[in-house]
Amino acid sequence: MINYKNINSRLIEAQYAVRGKIVLRAQELEEKGKKIIYCNIGNPQALKQKPMTYIRQVLSLLEYPELITNPDAQKLFPKDLIERAKFILEKNPTGTGAYTQSAGIGFIRQAIAEFIKNRDGIPADKDKIILTDGASKGVQSVLTVLLKNPNDGIMIPIPQYPLYSATLTLYGGQQIGYYLDENNSWQLNEKVLTESIENAKKKGVNPVGIAVINPGNPTGAVLSEDNIKMILNFAKKYNLSVLADEVYQENVYLKGIKFISFAKVLHDMNDKDITLFSFHSVSKGFLGECGHRGGYFEIRNIPEDVFEQIIKLQSVSLCSNVDGQIVTYLMVNPPKPGDESYETYIKEKDGILNELKFKSSLLGTELNKIEGMSTEVPAGAMYAYVKFELPHKKGFDPSKMSEEERLKYEAQRDNAYCMTLLEETGICVVPGSGFGQMPGTLHFRTTILPPRNEMEDLIRLIKDFHVNYVNRLKTE
Repeated sequence: MINYKNINSRLIEAQYAVRGKIVLRAQELEEKGKKIIYCNIGNPQALKQKPMTYIRQVLSLLEYPELITNPDAQKLFPKDLIERAKFILEKNPTGTGAYTQSAGIGFIRQAIAEFIKNRDGIPADKDKIILTDGASKGVQSVLTVLLKNPNDGIMIPIPQYPLYSATLTLYGGQQIGYYLDENNSWQLNEKVLTESIENAKKKGVNPVGIAVINPGNPTGAVLSEDNIKMILNFAKKYNLSVLADEVYQENVYLKGIKFISFAKVLHDMNDKDITLFSFHSVSKGFLGECGHRGGYFEIRNIPEDVFEQIIKLQSVSLCSNVDGQIVTYLMVNPPKPGDESYETYIKEKDGILNELKFKSSLLGTELNKIEGMSTEVPAGAMYAYVKFELPHKKGFDPSKMSEEERLKYEAQRDNAYCMTLLEETGICVVPGSGFGQMPGTLHFRTTILPPRNEMEDLIRLIKDFHVNYVNRLKTE
């Protein structure tokens, strides 16, 4: 009979902090009647963000096509969306309940190629685009392709979204962590990258790829064009494939900062020797359609025989879910000026993004006013990665610890802090140790997604809690 001792040890070792012990405790408290503010995961609609009307209307028509010709139902739907649903059914006559091509529906991949062309001003090939169940499935597919031997490693940022560390553990690959530069708006530092990869090679690790999250999760950073160019040149020097996680590309808030894709920079460099995998998703941006699990990845500079193997890998799962593919199509090809649905679309889109921009500024500004707490005002994405300070017990000197001992000590401290924050205030955040942090520092990640009134309460609760928590430690 199966038991804990005879299941896959890699599964036991894998950690996924955004839904870890603190979240499980939050659910227990919620069942007992405690109000919980879930700031642990980028799940917009769970935090009262309304879905975009045009997406739900098109999906309704496709799931029940009889509505398209029903005179009464036609009064509920804009004419352009009825025509959009007809077009989708013409292109995909088997409907939403049948398997599609393994790489995804052809006209949707073509629409994504046109989206990339319009976004970046560069050509894109629909036959190098694969539709997936969210960006996570795309990342897992690429890691499956890249990891040939147990000593193969992927460079991942610290702090990082734990999809990367957890998947590497499950697949038996090696993690090559590189620290992001907290003192330089969380940009990547070439010296740090070089030290990280050289140290890994000395330990017998074979680096095969580098993962970059832009805009950053959990940091909220938006990378500059120069920083992206440096990363691509670094990847070429060490013969690394680049995994560009760009799911937050619509979430950019600070004036004077804009999202620049890795594909755009690579094309402008005119370098055919760097393989690039770029990931996007319907879960973020202003859509927040996490539950529909839609996304894609685009590949540049890849041999045809390797691409054939990637298609074979996708075939093992037959195809990504069709509703997710449709939502991806609607993301890259939204209503246009002149469409009956356009005014509602723009009003909803701008309303969501402007609210996220406001809450990003509010959260960052107000948390920086709390003594012993600091954070970059998020330039993008949906999170703030908050640094906080706690006193040590009298006579205790952590500098005498080894780095491994100190990381365990700090993990215990930030976990205790976040668990107590949950128990006393109902605020559910993720400890920095779940993402990674520099030795000697403590962090937690919170989202900017709660409604504005809850965000104001959240800031007040965090301030009061932090002051009281620090005072309690001082008396121990």
